[in-house]
This record gives sequence, structure tokens and C-alpha cells, in this order.
Amino acid sequence: MSKVAVVFWTQTGNTQIMADAVVEGARGGGADVDVFGPSDFGPDKLSQYDGVAFGCPAMGAEVLEESEFEPMFISLDPVLAGKKIGLSGSYGWGDGQWMRDWEARAAADGANLVMEGVMANYEPTEDDLARCRDLGAALN
Repeated sequence: MSKVAVVFWTQTGNTQIMADAVVEGARGGGADVDVFGPSDFGPDKLSQYDGVAFGCPAMGAEVLEESEFEPMFISLDPVLAGKKIGLSGSYGWGDGQWMRDWEARAAADGANLVMEGVMANYEPTEDDLARCRDLGAALN
């Protein structure tokens, strides 16, 4: 059985809805899943998991949330090489540049992105949630 962590930050609840679907997909694929907020996850925990799903909405000028999520992700930059990860989050403006930047950053860190990041414009649709479940399953 694989072990998957789902680490997310949410402001409006949309990214939490997406994270819940990722959990559902990972558990449906047989994974043991733990859920964390960004302040409870760091490099010391990363090695305990076969795969990690990260969820964060676009903030400000299409960036990751800066007080909790970004510092946590910065701490993981040096240790993401070879790790299976997936990215998801919601946005309300722009065109998803924050996700493209995040994917490029994770790839530059050597992470193994299991699929293209899942984005939801505001509240996730059923199609968005299905892709989140696929992301969770892909982390197994």
C-alpha cells in the first residue's frame, strides 16, 4: 500500500473541496492518506510519503499564498527531486499562470509531476473534481 500526503491551503473553501476529491481518488486507489495544512508539513515529513498532492489557490498577482504555503514549499525545493507530486488549486482571475509557474518550479526541482496541474475557476466543477480524483489515483 502506498502512502500519500495531501497538503493544502484554502481561503474560500474551493481548494479544500479539490483536496477532498484528491483524497478520495488516492484512497480509491488503495493508498493510505494523511492530510496536512502547510504549517504542519515540511522536509522532515516528505520522505515518509510515496506521493504528495499540493493544493493552493492563486493569490494576488497569480502567486501561491505567501504567509504559510509559499514558505512551506520553499523548504521543500531542495528535497523534491524524484518525488511523485501533483498540484491543484482554484483561481478567480488571470489565466492560470500561477499553475504554470508552479509546475515549472517543481519540474526544475526534479519532482515527478504525475499529471498536469488541476485548476478550477472559482468553485470546482464536476469535471474539475474528476480530474482531482485522477490526480489522487495517479499518486499511488
